[in-house]
Amino acid sequence: MNKPLFPEITVNGQAIAAADIAAEAQNHAAPAGKPGIAWRKAARALVIRALLLQEADRLALQPQPQEIAPGRRETDDEALIRAAMEAGVAPAPVTEQDVRAHYLAHRDRFRSPTLYEVAHILFSAAPDDADARAKARTRANNALAQLAERPGDFAALARDLSDCPSRDAGGRLGQIGPGDTVPEFEAALGRLAIGETTTQPVETRYGLHIIQLLARAEGEHLPYEPVAATILETLEKAAWARAAHAFTARLVDQAKITGIAMTAPLG
Repeated sequence: MNKPLFPEITVNGQAIAAADIAAEAQNHAAPAGKPGIAWRKAARALVIRALLLQEADRLALQPQPQEIAPGRRETDDEALIRAAMEAGVAPAPVTEQDVRAHYLAHRDRFRSPTLYEVAHILFSAAPDDADARAKARTRANNALAQLAERPGDFAALARDLSDCPSRDAGGRLGQIGPGDTVPEFEAALGRLAIGETTTQPVETRYGLHIIQLLARAEGEHLPYEPVAATILETLEKAAWARAAHAFTARLVDQAKITGIAMTAPLG
């Protein structure tokens, strides 16, 4: 008789079907060639689910499904799990002192966005077109060579060479902030001094760019009052997550679980 690839898992005597674990494993990422990690993640998730449903049964909770999205209501099991969590999770309250302390400890996170005045020259090429990319790089390097000799020609070169509509404005994109451009473009901006031009083409999904930083307006620290509600919400979510973890850890500690180690490394 062939030995099962994975052992049977039970939670306080209740078996978890291998088919259920296999289905749940589709929701868990794992490194290539290591499907066992996804299986163990799925098994642990189903163990926690079983423990919560058992706790709901112990407390004699009744399912009261709620709408969780337009046209989507909880199943009875989802409602019972939520009710068990609500009954067992008691997060520590977050005080106004906690909020102020977090604000003072992380002031650099609470500032208005830095704004940039930018010009660029785009040599467009599709990301999957190697030939077009090579030609765009040659064009961009030729333009950089011209700028090295005549830095003041940026606007003229943009009008003559750029594949972006901003060419009509000498390559000027106007004022932009975080999230207004693709990450590679934004990262290049962060490395430039005012008046400086990139010395190498910057590659993005749109092609290759030569970027010039014309001005930068650094973001200012935001006062406490406008961000207090956001900080409170963040700290309350973190407190709930800690309490939820402690609650499920207690259920695991008190349970008899076979076939899976709930705290061992996954790899």
